[in-house]
Amino acid sequence: MQVATMFVFAIVYFGVMQDTGLFRPVIDGLIRLTRGNVVFVAMGTAAIGIAAHLDGAGATTFLLTIPALLPLYARLGMSRYLMLMLLATGAGVTNMLPWAGPPGRADAVTGIEVTELWRPLIPVQVTGVVLLLALAAWHGFRERRRIEAAGSPDAAIAAADGTGIEVARQRRADFGDAAAGPGLSEAEAALLRPKLVWANAAIFVLVLATLVSGILPAAYVFMIGVSVLMVVNYPQVEIQMDRIRAHASAALTMGAIILAAGSFLGIMDGSGVLRSMAGALVSALPDSAVPVLHLLLGLVALPIKLVLSTDAYCFRLLPVVLEITTPAGVPAAETVHALVIGNIVGTFNSPFSPAMWLAIGLARAEIGRHIRGSLLIMWTYSLVLLAAGALFGLF
Repeated sequence: MQVATMFVFAIVYFGVMQDTGLFRPVIDGLIRLTRGNVVFVAMGTAAIGIAAHLDGAGATTFLLTIPALLPLYARLGMSRYLMLMLLATGAGVTNMLPWAGPPGRADAVTGIEVTELWRPLIPVQVTGVVLLLALAAWHGFRERRRIEAAGSPDAAIAAADGTGIEVARQRRADFGDAAAGPGLSEAEAALLRPKLVWANAAIFVLVLATLVSGILPAAYVFMIGVSVLMVVNYPQVEIQMDRIRAHASAALTMGAIILAAGSFLGIMDGSGVLRSMAGALVSALPDSAVPVLHLLLGLVALPIKLVLSTDAYCFRLLPVVLEITTPAGVPAAETVHALVIGNIVGTFNSPFSPAMWLAIGLARAEIGRHIRGSLLIMWTYSLVLLAAGALFGLF
């Protein structure tokens, strides 16, 4: 119930924070800073993916970033698949936050407070941000050489997308002169609070600091955060109710998933099914593999994402692994960290992610091409993060 409550209020909190426009200047500023330089555009894309996913909602991340970046990529002749890979990887790093999904699901499985699971991951996240910016710079240099070798942006897009030159020229015509930023409807513009940006930034920092400190459970932190945010930005009760209705569907859906998963796991555990499954698996494993099973799975966790959704990974695979590793003396938090770090970067490279399908549609890309082009890069990146986790003493 604590996890479900956290998700309900976290989704509303970040939804309202997006409504006020707090994150928009950050993303627009990054776009202005990087325009025209291919290397900086690639690095900026990674940074934008990290920043835009602070609300933990993949759909919002891609809706906010892809319409803004696609015209810029088209004008420069850069590959949209590079954009998708960098955005997906950046969002994957941010996805370790307690309100983003997998840590909260792990809380529901293990009973360990979500902020307790997250705090040891902070150094891994910081390492991931630095490594991703370096990776983006390297890809930016490669992309610049590719565009120069092609001779023109049209030829560069044709080579990157696997199309003819005329199709590439038409795509640049479709996007190349568009404004580099998502438009706002009148209703969205009416919700912006530019004069309260510093007040909202202070609320955001205070909520984040309270989460890191662990003074209060995450559910209470977001509950208080939503209350303060509403009163400061939308004191009229009618507007408050309208904002709650706008974000209630996503919030209640996630809350229902968590509650249903908790009931499912309770029945599986109480009936002895998990223990039977774990016993059968242990009998088939060599004795030496049992204490390091979580690490072995962490190494292949990202490709597993291609055949398991996040819910299946956290609510079906993780409980079985815990039943095996915990009796072998492996702390539950260590098992969670290994499986989460190895898997989480691939969240938006999986066909089981609805947000990824949205990204593919917004970018007018092909899912097979996206997965083929980014799988090995993201897998290698996740292995480096696992090694960083080991250096930081998580395993």
